[in-house]
Amino acid sequence: MNKVIIAYKNFAANRNISHIGLGVAAINNSKVLRANSVATEVWPIVNAAGLRARLQCSPASHVVISAPWIPSPELQALVNDFPDTTFAVNSHSNVGFLQADANGVRLLREGMEIETGAHNFRLAGNSRKFCQWVSDTYGAPCTYLPNLYFLDTVDRTRRPLWRGGTLRIGAFGATRPQKNFMSAAAAALEIAHQLKADLELWVSAGRAEGGGEVVQRAVRAMYDGLLNARVVESGWQSWPKFRKTVGNMHLLLQPSYTESFNMVTADGIAEGVPSVVSSAIDWTPRYWRAEIDDVFDIARVGRCLLQDPNAALEGQHALRVHNRDGIEAWRQFLS
Repeated sequence: MNKVIIAYKNFAANRNISHIGLGVAAINNSKVLRANSVATEVWPIVNAAGLRARLQCSPASHVVISAPWIPSPELQALVNDFPDTTFAVNSHSNVGFLQADANGVRLLREGMEIETGAHNFRLAGNSRKFCQWVSDTYGAPCTYLPNLYFLDTVDRTRRPLWRGGTLRIGAFGATRPQKNFMSAAAAALEIAHQLKADLELWVSAGRAEGGGEVVQRAVRAMYDGLLNARVVESGWQSWPKFRKTVGNMHLLLQPSYTESFNMVTADGIAEGVPSVVSSAIDWTPRYWRAEIDDVFDIARVGRCLLQDPNAALEGQHALRVHNRDGIEAWRQFLS
């Protein structure tokens, strides 16, 4: 019988912290797999030694390591010492996002070599486009292990539409240039202008990466002194509390330049809130997608979603289809 371990690097002592995005992804994958009769556990670990110690006490048929971060010699030792366990390192970035992680790229290249020389190791990615690129460019296999997102039985898709008053728009996530937050902030202003509404733009605060500090300052400067609009900086919360914050929004903006899944969009769907996205988030309904370098197009799609009573329901349907296809991909790996 299969027993799957999803192991992620634990940067803090607690689970469910929203800034440990890999932990949130692991929990969702585990819940969906368990609901489909796959025994799955989530292990927060701090190094390869911690993973080794837990495997010695609790053997598993499969170990999926979230993102490339374990040094290759230590990973090779695990593969050698646990021959009855299939290991996989799963990249949670599409190609574009890897520009911020040269060490991760190096580890992925080294992972290709480990897979060539071992029967029980797989290089994987949660993006089909990434996996196809690896296969075509390097002639190396890359297993598709997508994010899955657990949807509970509570129907939040019929929540009331915005009918006036302060408009709350969320543009959440770690502040990285790849997230295109500046265009999101500008589009939110355009939506508020067209609807003649007061605006609160809610953003995540406390985690700026790879030039994100400049992005934060630029957004503040864009809104400085406006009487009808303000930026609300929401500190990083536990994931359940973050879900409630998302559920308090009327609309989300996630026009990322590059993505492999985008957990915030899925959080919004779970809470009945639609998102304007880019073509990079390709599992969403097509009419949710806007041109990422066209603020007016992002605003146009946003206004349409605000007025569409079926948007959240169709988003949930798209996510369920993604889950269904994703479960089949995981089953192929486990077989």
